[in-house]
Amino acid sequence: MISFNLRCGKDHVFEAWFKDGKTYDRQAKQGKVLCPVCGDSKTEKAPMAPNIASGVSRKTPGDTAKQAAAFRETLNKLRTEIEKNCDYVGPNFAEEARKIHYKEAEERGIYGEATDQEADALKDEGIEFGRIPWPSRTNS
Repeated sequence: MISFNLRCGKDHVFEAWFKDGKTYDRQAKQGKVLCPVCGDSKTEKAPMAPNIASGVSRKTPGDTAKQAAAFRETLNKLRTEIEKNCDYVGPNFAEEARKIHYKEAEERGIYGEATDQEADALKDEGIEFGRIPWPSRTNS
């Protein structure tokens, strides 16, 4: 089996697996390779980095779990610092961020919730903010 990065005529890039290179060539010529985004049958191979197996696994099965746990711990530490040093404004985040940006309220660190639409509007207005994926709280 071989994996190719492919590009359709509308510039969508996607990955597809084939028995071998000749199989891709045959199916592409017959118009059987379709873009999963738009259904275009005009595809070509896109640039890709080769993956050369060394015969030695660099990762152990526990690496991913360890990385996830470390990331979660980092997010929890960040959350603690933000909660300690910033004002919680809840669902009024977008409104309060605007007031601070336009100097209608005291400049300070705030955190809260905003909908995707509110976040897009803040971005369009040039108001800087960050979105952080809070991990759910655990009581362990």
